[in-house]
Amino acid sequence: MTKKLVYIMLSGGVDSSVAAAKLLEQGYDCIGVFMKCWSMEQIERMHLSIELYDCSWEDDVQDAELVANKLSIPFEVWDFQEEYYNKVVRYMIDEYQSGRTPNPDVMCNGNIKFGIFYEKALQQGADFVATGHYARLFDRNK
Repeated sequence: MTKKLVYIMLSGGVDSSVAAAKLLEQGYDCIGVFMKCWSMEQIERMHLSIELYDCSWEDDVQDAELVANKLSIPFEVWDFQEEYYNKVVRYMIDEYQSGRTPNPDVMCNGNIKFGIFYEKALQQGADFVATGHYARLFDRNK
């Protein structure tokens, strides 16, 4: 039986790191992917305060790459900044301007993690995707 390939969203944090290690223990082939959704360039382009850039993607991607290296799995960085801005940030701005409280996580999960990330992973040959944050399994062929 051929090993199944999992593209795992590696943030550099504990949850996704443990998920990748567990998947390897269970016999899956894994490719770690860091999603670049935000950067200093975006902050500057939007003319926002630099204080908003508290957590840099550069630090996070280094952590994620260290995890991938420790686990001896391939590592890639996928740039979703434009999609994140259009589907998540614009939504937040529009909701605030309309006097509503946005839920950006829902928009990110549906549009980015289980939208374009999922589709790209399948196009690259993934059998599954994983994040470390979700436990529901389903067969996409049913």
